[in-house]
Amino acid sequence: MVLREGIANRVKPLAGICSLAIRHKYAWSLFYGPKQLKAKHFGPRHLNVLLYHCSEEFNEELPSSEWYKTAFPKLNKLSHVLRNVDSIDGRLVYVENGLDIMDDNIRRQMHTFKSLSRAFLGSPSVQEALKMKAVTSPAATRMIPDTCFGSVNEREPMILNTLTKVCNFLNISAQQRKSVRLTICPQVTLQRIWTGALEEILKGLKSEMESLNYGILTRDVQMAEQIVSSCLKFLADSTTSSDPDSISWMRLTPSKKIDSPPPSRRWGDALEMLNDLMKCFRNEKEILYHVSKVEAMKEGMYQIKDVLVDKDLGYKEARHQESLVQKKLTKTLGHSSQCLFTLLQYYLYGNIRDIEIEVCGGLYKGSVKGSFCVCIGKILTSDEEKMVRSGIKQLDRALGLFRFVWETAGIKEVLELQGHLWCVGAEDRTLTYRGNVFFLHGIRI
Repeated sequence: MVLREGIANRVKPLAGICSLAIRHKYAWSLFYGPKQLKAKHFGPRHLNVLLYHCSEEFNEELPSSEWYKTAFPKLNKLSHVLRNVDSIDGRLVYVENGLDIMDDNIRRQMHTFKSLSRAFLGSPSVQEALKMKAVTSPAATRMIPDTCFGSVNEREPMILNTLTKVCNFLNISAQQRKSVRLTICPQVTLQRIWTGALEEILKGLKSEMESLNYGILTRDVQMAEQIVSSCLKFLADSTTSSDPDSISWMRLTPSKKIDSPPPSRRWGDALEMLNDLMKCFRNEKEILYHVSKVEAMKEGMYQIKDVLVDKDLGYKEARHQESLVQKKLTKTLGHSSQCLFTLLQYYLYGNIRDIEIEVCGGLYKGSVKGSFCVCIGKILTSDEEKMVRSGIKQLDRALGLFRFVWETAGIKEVLELQGHLWCVGAEDRTLTYRGNVFFLHGIRI
């Protein structure tokens, strides 16, 4: 395994560093407002960052202790207001019933809460407690790297939506990346995975349109609903009725009727519908999450547009067309493809959403010689059991993806996985889920 010099200590994800100054400034504006940000003598809020290129070389000046004391009541109040609200991969939901939240005011409050919380994760008290736990914890929890979440960029959010981002995080070499793609693609490009992911996206889009409650339906919305229904019918009509693993004599070629035209349904027909669908949502792309997923899947659809898809095809011809889907997608979808990542998510977890990590952490030296440890985190609005379980499951999904890619790359070194959760005033505790360790930390001043 080829690793860059210095990975034994820590490998930090670099994405988003260039915007750290802006985000840090925003955290201050949440409490003090824009006028105070312009003050010349408010020294502690200043952050020196080399903005002309992304670099790990930056100096962070922490806020004063007075700032933490003044801002903490606001953070505490927001945690109570939002105690039943969770952010799950870009969706705001009520934890009690799982219903989506479309209220812009709640969305703004959550954004403020998360930004303030990140500022507190860098506070001396939180950092000292984390380091102390790494040193004094019992054997089961001693694996916490003593440098994790120590710098600003390690406390930034991160969205995983391509294999490139996952491999960058794990510092996987070019040769290993090639192996990862060649191993994953044939598994996730099976027609049943492709069709299942498309169906999941279209059903999600239909649900989003219904939940937004437009009131008076516009022509575009009515057209979009019709197209989504037509696409779902296309997928249902294209699904073969037999088990793809059954032997050939169990599926006979349908009898040909005189003057009956040969099957002509192609994936290109679905592509035309998706193109028309995107035109309907040209002004809604930022509102409806699944619209971006439709756009991502079009990348793969272009590659297979000439492939036949009809349940009336004979067994051999149907299997041949299915193999064409697999071969064409495997050949063309690369590491940076959001279409490939969506298929991988559906293959692993049965859903199509990107993975949002609220506190990105990094790759650190592990507790065993030669091993490595992934640490990522999430900020909770309360430490109630449902909320904690929800947070653990979200982190576990990301950790599972890291392990899957690590093992697929054939890396021999041991990879330890850790999830960290923070909540205002919570009692520190350690939990395990599916073999991974999760740490709940309290935010205090």
